[in-house]
Amino acid sequence: MLEMTKTVLRKVSFDRNLFRKELTKAKKWLEKEDLVLLKAWCLATFAGTYDDLILEVI
Repeated sequence: MLEMTKTVLRKVSFDRNLFRKELTKAKKWLEKEDLVLLKAWCLATFAGTYDDLILEVI
């Protein structure tokens, strides 16, 4: 599920609202351990673009 979430986030990263929506869905679906990994991955992958959004949602 984590890898699928990463794929979806990459595909919707062009739109801030879609990115927030998919990140919120991921928070509901993923286990806590996977959320920690997702947060680290998101901060590394989308550094400077969605930092505030990632920290707000996760």
